[in-house]
Amino acid sequence: MRTAPQRPDGAETARRARFGTLPKQIRPEEMVEERPATTPADHAYNPDEWLVRYAW
Repeated sequence: MRTAPQRPDGAETARRARFGTLPKQIRPEEMVEERPATTPADHAYNPDEWLVRYAW
């Protein structure tokens, strides 16, 4: 039966540095971004847009 090596090699050290701990837990409050609503630009509504979408 093989035994574990006494000294970690470079690959194991890099792997433990990257995956050795769990990521920080994120609270639900931190997942929400709140921004004030903006008003639409002038002439943003095109009344003939339905022609392009449905009448071709």
